[in-house]
Amino acid sequence: MTGAVLAELMAQVTREGGDLLSLRAIAEEAGELGATRAMTRLGLADEKAQADLAELRDLLGAWRDAKKSAWKAVLGWAMRLVMALLLAGLAMRLGFAAWLE
Repeated sequence: MTGAVLAELMAQVTREGGDLLSLRAIAEEAGELGATRAMTRLGLADEKAQADLAELRDLLGAWRDAKKSAWKAVLGWAMRLVMALLLAGLAMRLGFAAWLE
């Protein structure tokens, strides 16, 4: 059922003296039919679909956590590198290399 067909059905019910209850029933039936078709096309119409979606959500959450942790680690290492370079530059500037000789 497309949106145009649904609109025509609702107009027909209105013309022929249908009430709001009939209109709502048509809309609900069309929504249910569309949702069922979409879920079937996505392969989510079986009993395992709910467990599959829950597992996918958990996997996505784990991926997001890993990505966040990886960025924090990269940022931490970058900051350590900058600080080490700054410290080495400061030591060279103050003549620390001469102390090693």
